[in-house]
Amino acid sequence: MEKFIKLTDTVVPLDAENVDTDQIIPARFLKATDKEGFGENLFRDWRFNKAGEPNEDFVLNQDKYSGSILLAGNNFGCGSSREHAAWAIKAYGFKAVVSSYFADIFKGNALNNGLLPVQVSPDFLHKLFTAVEKDAEEKVVIDLEEQKISIQSSGDSESFDIDPYKKTCLINGYDDIDFLTSKLEVIKKFEKKRSGNQAEPQQTLQTENI
Repeated sequence: MEKFIKLTDTVVPLDAENVDTDQIIPARFLKATDKEGFGENLFRDWRFNKAGEPNEDFVLNQDKYSGSILLAGNNFGCGSSREHAAWAIKAYGFKAVVSSYFADIFKGNALNNGLLPVQVSPDFLHKLFTAVEKDAEEKVVIDLEEQKISIQSSGDSESFDIDPYKKTCLINGYDDIDFLTSKLEVIKKFEKKRSGNQAEPQQTLQTENI
């Protein structure tokens, strides 16, 4: 996976609450078993009308908004547990999603796929939406090492939480297998030491029997 250390970019503001996974990626697009092609169907029923024409009122179709950070309302990613929702957001080009609350399963799926969910307070979320509404070119800085998100122009910032293991994986670009591989030498040394410790009591026992 791509490393995530620090991201500075403009944002796409999706000012809607309770966005569920069926809105993120409709169920009819879940037949595929790999991650390819999901980005083009992100928010499909909001981005296009029934005739397949772009909905000009939807934020992803507005030229003034762009960037790799999706700014969303409260309770983002609720609904079903489909991992495809995280696939679609990442495949579209987003590297992080900011909200005041994420559904737990979505948060886990996002982290497993290299997509950073940044949970902020409702007050700071409001500040972010206000800043972007005022200036579509406003940039947001997400510093994963420092676990801090800030508005570049004002300097307003807030800390966010993340599981330490997932933080390590994102910073190094690891999935779970990559992480285990990175610890291979440590595992070998532990196994060698453990095998040696197990052999000593057995030798002592044999001596006592004699």
